[in-house]
Amino acid sequence: MEIEFSRELGNYSWLVCVVDVSGEEMVFCDHTVDYERLLLSVLFVNCTSLEHDQHWLRLRLMVNDTMGEEKNVTYSAHCNSVHADEIITPFFAGETNCTKDFMAVIFPRLIPDSGDEHMVPATPMAWTLLIDDGTRIQQLSLGQAMQQGYSFLADGHNLILQVSFTATGVVSYKHNDKVLYTVAFKLMYGPPEYRLTVESRMLCAPGPAICNATHMTVAIPAFPGTLMAVSVENKTISVDQLQENGIALDTKRGVKLHISRRGLKSRLHGESCSGLQSYMPSLKLDFHFHGKTTAMVMHPECPCDKHAPIAAVCTQDGYMDFEVLADSTTPPLDLDTLRLRDSACQPAFKSPLNDRVWFHVPLKGCGTRHWFDGERIFYENEVRALWADLPLRMISRDSEFRLTVLCSFSNGDASLTIRVDNLPALASSVNQGPLSLVLLSYPEVSYRQPYRDDQYPIVRYLRQPIFLEVQVLNRNDPNLHLVLDDCWATSSQDPSSIPQWNIVVDGCEYDLDSHTTVFHPVGHGVSYANYRQRLEVKTFAFVSGDKALPGLVYFHCSVLICDRFQPDSPLCMARCPRPSRSKRDSGMPDANSAVVSLRGPVLLVPEGWSASQGSNLLSKEVWAGVTMTAVGILSLVATMLLLLVLLKWLKRRASMVNVIC
Repeated sequence: MEIEFSRELGNYSWLVCVVDVSGEEMVFCDHTVDYERLLLSVLFVNCTSLEHDQHWLRLRLMVNDTMGEEKNVTYSAHCNSVHADEIITPFFAGETNCTKDFMAVIFPRLIPDSGDEHMVPATPMAWTLLIDDGTRIQQLSLGQAMQQGYSFLADGHNLILQVSFTATGVVSYKHNDKVLYTVAFKLMYGPPEYRLTVESRMLCAPGPAICNATHMTVAIPAFPGTLMAVSVENKTISVDQLQENGIALDTKRGVKLHISRRGLKSRLHGESCSGLQSYMPSLKLDFHFHGKTTAMVMHPECPCDKHAPIAAVCTQDGYMDFEVLADSTTPPLDLDTLRLRDSACQPAFKSPLNDRVWFHVPLKGCGTRHWFDGERIFYENEVRALWADLPLRMISRDSEFRLTVLCSFSNGDASLTIRVDNLPALASSVNQGPLSLVLLSYPEVSYRQPYRDDQYPIVRYLRQPIFLEVQVLNRNDPNLHLVLDDCWATSSQDPSSIPQWNIVVDGCEYDLDSHTTVFHPVGHGVSYANYRQRLEVKTFAFVSGDKALPGLVYFHCSVLICDRFQPDSPLCMARCPRPSRSKRDSGMPDANSAVVSLRGPVLLVPEGWSASQGSNLLSKEVWAGVTMTAVGILSLVATMLLLLVLLKWLKRRASMVNVIC
């Protein structure tokens, strides 16, 4: 199709381009301009649209007149459509749209049809598909091609050819788990002497991409092609300029593009995966392959990984993406107390374990502020957890937390910085008053129910375990915790009496005992677990000469109350073994230390003795003590009974006197 312009146009500076119905330039239109003859020549293919059996051409003429003013004028022209046997110029279909399920090319629907609007008609003489796999050429009819993995769809004025990765003639190049698929074909219509031909060499590497905290990697296995250019959305970047645009190129084995996540966009994962997903809407790679430029357009995205951390990134589509961890503070942060400047904006997702949250903050919302500094624009927001922001009825023991997120742009480049301010812990609310401790004994390792006072003395055979627990009473500050100093046993109620047997020394098991003390974790099923210490002791006996002495044994412990953030004693730092030292021998008083004794004694009996024998074989001193105690109790009971009888007699006599009067 030729367009001749007016001779007057030769007096001006002018340019012409071919546009579509919407006024956008048709970049694939192959046209020539003869400025001497003022003649524009265009091909029907890629330059015209077929409307009502006519080829329509639209062009924009840009003219600079003698005054330097530019004028833009749009013209349209048309001519009747030609028959298929009149078109003999082959058309080369360019870029391949590469998806995870198939690859596709689009070319103009030059042959008008009266069939299904969504499917190319299969007339007897119409279509032939030639497939070249590098070793042979296969010729298929339209019906055969559709049975072997090729689909033909009509879309307006275009035809779409979709090819599955398992279709006939598709060749693959593999390395590890990465695959590149390619196929060369010719689609022909009409008789041999006047044949319409569409050619294409398709390329597709479906992925998925590989992602870490800072980059997305697109990997393509080695094949006989050379990378010429990369286009990110509508921006074309030559190979030697990739590094300047945040893309590192590795061509040792195939092609690897390491793309900075700052250049990616982000969206919420679907219901099957929590968190934010980084992706690139369009990535076009141009290769020189078998003598022609072949392009594929990919849509890479990071796969779902529920456990991968989300890097702090500033995205090109106007968001700040970052995460906050519960263990950012000590004690752990209550993530439900986190607030942006606009408290109505909530985290995008929270992990199932409630140990981290992800924020997806718009640059133009949620209280984000912005300012300019030269050519750079800054966006800033703040995430905080302050006690003052919580309702008055709530009590928080968490440390305060403040995180500042700063995002900046300059000439299309985005960068993000994170500044975390861990504020000091809030002042603890502590019950004042004397320190109260209790030392309990339990019948089993579950520590469910301690022995009652009326169950003492507890009878234990040698080498049977004794389960002890030290508890702090009269304290409620979670920042404080109980630390065992020393634990020991005596043969009398006096903690300082001799002889003594060490159980715990300086917070550690006594290493001179062949049956060392075992410490048991408290767990989180009890309130104020940091105020308890549990230990297991194997039963022993005091000896006289070479004989074990049965008798009553009393247990004692000295403890420390330590601040988790400001330990005031070396014993507050958990470390075993410690240098040999005894706090009880140092004579150094401590306001936060105390000694506690078991509520009653433990009766230790050597192996082989029965419980009935034990009552007869107790030492005379022990039996005498028990007997004296029993006699004392009986005497007290008898005295009280006599008093009750006397009071009752006096009361009856007083009543009789009142009646007589």
